[in-house]
Amino acid sequence: MVGLESATDLEKFGLTVGTPAIKSVGALAFGPEGLLFAADNVGASIFAIDVGDTDSGEPQDVNLDNFDASLASYLGCSREDVTIRDIVAHPTSGNVYCSVMRGGGDDAIPVIVRVSGDGSIGDVSLEDVAFSQYDITDAADADDPRLVTRMQLRTVTVTDMSYVDGLLLVAGTSNEEFTSTLRRIPFPFNGEAKSNSLEIFHVSHGVYETAAPIRAFVPYQDNTSILASYTCTPVVQFTLADFDTEKHVMGKTVAELGSHNHPIDLISYEHEGGEYLLVCNDRHPLFKIACTDIDVQGPLTVPDDSLDASPADPVTPGVGVPRQLLPHPGVKRMANLNGNAVLMLQQDDDGSHLRTYATATL
Repeated sequence: MVGLESATDLEKFGLTVGTPAIKSVGALAFGPEGLLFAADNVGASIFAIDVGDTDSGEPQDVNLDNFDASLASYLGCSREDVTIRDIVAHPTSGNVYCSVMRGGGDDAIPVIVRVSGDGSIGDVSLEDVAFSQYDITDAADADDPRLVTRMQLRTVTVTDMSYVDGLLLVAGTSNEEFTSTLRRIPFPFNGEAKSNSLEIFHVSHGVYETAAPIRAFVPYQDNTSILASYTCTPVVQFTLADFDTEKHVMGKTVAELGSHNHPIDLISYEHEGGEYLLVCNDRHPLFKIACTDIDVQGPLTVPDDSLDASPADPVTPGVGVPRQLLPHPGVKRMANLNGNAVLMLQQDDDGSHLRTYATATL
């Protein structure tokens, strides 16, 4: 089903109707008119897809226990064969979209799943849909021997995306010497894309870093800045205006959460006139950061060996910008559901669950 209204809309966004050759799905982001961007690291491409979501009205809270089991049942596989790569919420309907890999290895099948407010699950057809494709020409080759945190360079070509003012911001890696990269791709995909290599100071390692990519980021301050998180775990602020003129951009490290920690997702939300960021990690609790605290935080440029704690150390390390620990365990993915609520994918011993929390309670 095509959600855009006419052939004029298809031409406006440079879309054609067909079957996109998607080899894998990872990072997701919504763009204009509810078009869904989906990153394909295996194919080194990004697709813009009309998901045909014409629902309107007030978005509903989504609460679904044992979501991974329900998803496995829908896909006709075991729960162990389901890998949820990302979740995003449609900007008007509030329906939730998940990038999912069914199976493992070379036989894994990419699926985009839609979850409605009533908890019903359906997949987005990738046949005879309106779409366009951007090929990442400076991606590392599939056999590039370089590794990033024990992962092949090609597999982190795109780690996160966000659509801002006509540009798709894409974090990840390139095949250049300084592999950490932020791409700015105009949409429709008919303009000249630009990219910048990135450099940050890694406090716990005591070095300047140009290889490891941003793992997750979120725009804030009316889309004038982004906050990015890296493995082991620097939290870094970039001013987007710096990307207009500089090929190599230095970020400002504003916090460090310690070694042996992997950042998973960041989102922003507003409450009572303030803007806040949520950061979820695989080792530490869910963090809440006030954007006003980032503004006054100076850059961290001095090594701190105390942050290199062992993985078994229960103490949450950290220096830099103040943060509040929230009592939401096992958060793996997040999405700003409707401006007044945050959707979280939470994992515990029973499985993975979709739960909605009002921003006033965070």
